[in-house]
Amino acid sequence: MKFSKSFAAILLLTSASGIFHAASVQAQDSYPNKPINFIVPYAAGGGADSRSRQMAQKMSVILKQPIIVDNKPGAGGNIGTEMISRAAPDGYTIGMGNFAPMAVNKTLFTNLRYDPENDVTPIMLIEKGPLVLVVNPNSPYKNLQDIINAAKAKPGVLTFSSGGIGGSHQLSAEIFKQSAGIDMIHVPYKSGSAGLTDLMAGNVTMMFDQMYSAMPSIKADKLRPIAITSKKRSPLLPNVPSFTELGYPKVEVLNWQGLIAPKGTPKAIIDKLNAAANEALKDPQLRELMLSQGNEIGGGTPADFAALIRSESIKWGAVVRIAKIKPE
Repeated sequence: MKFSKSFAAILLLTSASGIFHAASVQAQDSYPNKPINFIVPYAAGGGADSRSRQMAQKMSVILKQPIIVDNKPGAGGNIGTEMISRAAPDGYTIGMGNFAPMAVNKTLFTNLRYDPENDVTPIMLIEKGPLVLVVNPNSPYKNLQDIINAAKAKPGVLTFSSGGIGGSHQLSAEIFKQSAGIDMIHVPYKSGSAGLTDLMAGNVTMMFDQMYSAMPSIKADKLRPIAITSKKRSPLLPNVPSFTELGYPKVEVLNWQGLIAPKGTPKAIIDKLNAAANEALKDPQLRELMLSQGNEIGGGTPADFAALIRSESIKWGAVVRIAKIKPE
């Protein structure tokens, strides 16, 4: 039987396509068969870095391959997140997707070189953590209403510190300002710890800080907690009311982070990583550590994490635009 040249070419292409598809399926079935690179868009030693290393260690045991943590800090998390988005979508580069680079920076930065909703694939939410509004123990402000009354009596006089522009420290204060109809002055520092130190020195009025960071100083009576940004009270601070409880439900702020991969990573690989990450979160030691820091344990599907990213992007995009926040 004779075939035309064009028909023969079609047969060749079809055969090649089948071989490629079979090879791709086989590669996904055998995944992972070499070390995985885990990009953290923040410096070593911080909260994101610590949690990344803990998750990497647990997941490496489950997946039976080394997971190598690689810190790529800078530009509010943008540098590392962009590197994740531009990596080969083969499952051998994953990373930590955090609150600011995934839900805030798209609105904050005019020249962002990645799209958090279109250039990365969510794998799983790891955790969410509330912030707590704290003042110096010698402060005259004993409760939230004291702060609101003072801010309304003297607009633009009260100050709040943060670890930099556009992070959860500042945004918590901005949404509080918008909800309460008050005006306060933002004092950004190079890090959250620097902002907290200056608060304890009496140089600023208040700060919204992460629970894990503020708790040691609260326990040592070096800070006075005023209110917490979770919907309900925290077991770690049972006597401290939530903003929702005090009549400001919009001031619900949960600083979150989760696993992400480059867009185009095959679903079979994403599902395998998701299963490993969910399994890692069952570890009693890791769960106890997260809960002891005041965090809510994550988990769930890639779709769950994608929905959170979308809703948070809408919420914080509006806050940034209303406050007219500009990057440093």
